[in-house]
Amino acid sequence: MHSAEPVRAGKMSRVAVVSPRARARDALVEVAKAGCLELAGNLPPPEGEEAEALRRLKILVTESQEPPSLLRFPPEVASLERRGQVGLLAGEAELKRRVQLAVEHGSFLAWVGWVPSARLEELSERLAETGSGLVELARPAWVEPPTVFRPAAVERPFRPLVRTYGTPRYWDVDPTRFTAASFIVMFGMMFGDVGHGLVLALLGLWLRGRREGRFAEVRDLWVIVFACGLAGACFGLLYGEAFGPTGLVPRLWLDPVEDPIPLFLVALALGGLLLTMSYLIGIVNRWRESGLARALLDQSGVGGLMMLVGGGIFVGGFYWQVRPLEILGGFICVAGIVLIGTGLVLLAPGGAAGVIQVGIELVDAVTRLASNFISFARLAAFGLMHAALGAVVFAAASALWGGVIGGVAAVIVFTLGNVVAFALEALVTGVQALRLEYYELFSRIFSGEGHAFAPWSMPVVSIEEES
Repeated sequence: MHSAEPVRAGKMSRVAVVSPRARARDALVEVAKAGCLELAGNLPPPEGEEAEALRRLKILVTESQEPPSLLRFPPEVASLERRGQVGLLAGEAELKRRVQLAVEHGSFLAWVGWVPSARLEELSERLAETGSGLVELARPAWVEPPTVFRPAAVERPFRPLVRTYGTPRYWDVDPTRFTAASFIVMFGMMFGDVGHGLVLALLGLWLRGRREGRFAEVRDLWVIVFACGLAGACFGLLYGEAFGPTGLVPRLWLDPVEDPIPLFLVALALGGLLLTMSYLIGIVNRWRESGLARALLDQSGVGGLMMLVGGGIFVGGFYWQVRPLEILGGFICVAGIVLIGTGLVLLAPGGAAGVIQVGIELVDAVTRLASNFISFARLAAFGLMHAALGAVVFAAASALWGGVIGGVAAVIVFTLGNVVAFALEALVTGVQALRLEYYELFSRIFSGEGHAFAPWSMPVVSIEEES
C-alpha cells in the first residue's frame, strides 16, 4: 500500500471492456457481479420486453420494490412475468440499458468506464472467462476521474460529515480525518460537561446496537456521537462541570462563567490553528488541481495563508507591544494580499471595470478572512452558554432544596432542567460545529465538487435461489 493512500483518492484507471457481440450479456453479468466498474455515458430509458413485462405488472423499472438481480444465463421473460419475479425482470431491464451504452465495431462491442487500479487484474480475469478483455486507455486532459476513497474502518463513520458538503475532487486530499478531529474538538469545547458528555457517549453505544427499527439507518453514526460525548466529558473536566457546577468533578482549568476571557482567547487560537491546517490542505489541493501558480495565487492558497499568519503575528506583536513582530506580521500580510491580488488581476477583465473588480474582491477576501477567524469565538460563546444553563438549573434546584417537598421539587427541577439543557445544547452545538466546518474550513479545502465513484453493481443469483 502506498503511503499516499490514506490522504488521497484511490488511483483510478480509464478502461474499455471489449466483448464479442454474442458474449455481451456474459461480460456485463461479470461486470455487475464484480461491482467495480463505472460505465461512462447517459443511460437510455428502459425498453424491450423486460420493461414491457414490468409495465404490465404496473411497476416501473426505476421504482421496483424488489432489488434488481441477474441470472447467469438469459431467462425466459414470459416465465419471469408469470411468476411475478420483479427483481429479475428489473435486473434484465437494467442490463439491457447498459448494452445500449456500447460502441459497436464489427462483431465486437465496447464499453468505456472507470475502475480502481487495484482491481484491474481481478476484473480482467473475470472478463477473460467470458472471452472478453479489458484494455487500459489514456485519460484525456479534460476528463477528471471519479473519486473513491479507501474504505478505512476508522474513517468510514465520519464520511457523512464530508459527503453532506460535497465530494472532493479526484486530485484532492481526503479531508475526512481532519474533519473528524476538528469536529470532535469543537463540539467538545462547546459541550463541556462531564455528565452530559457521558450521557451522550452512552447514547452512542445504544445507537450502535440498533440493527432494526427506525434508528437502524443511522446506526453507523454511533462513532461520531460516542466520540463527541467523550470530548464533551474531557472539556467538562477542564471546566469543572458535571450536570452543572455541582462539584462532582475537580476543575482542571477555569470556570467559563467566571473567567471567560482566557476561554475566548483559546477559542480564537484554536480557530487560527484549524484555519492554518485547512489552508495547508487547500494549498496541496490547488497544486494537484492546477499547478504551482494557482497554489500561490488562489485565495485558498499560499496568499490566503500568508494573510492569516501575517495578521496573527501582527496582532500578537501589537498585543505584546513588540514592534519587530508588528513589522514582520504586516509585511507577511501585505505579501499575501499582493499574491491574491496578482491572481485576481490575471482573471479580471481589462480597463477600469477590471480594476474595480479586483479592488472589491481584495476587500472581500480580507474581510471574509477576518470574519471567519472571529467566527471561532462561538466555541467559547456556546461553551459559556452551556455552563450558564447548567449554573441556572443548579441554582434553581439548590434554592428549592429543603424538606421532603422541597427535596422532591429540587430533584424534578434538576432532572428536567438537565434534560432540556442536554437536548438543546447537543442540537445547537452540533449545528454550530458543522457550520464552522462548512463555512470556515471547507471553503478553503474545496474548490468545486468532484464526482463520486458509482460502479454498476448487481447480485447474480442461481435458479435455485430464485425458485
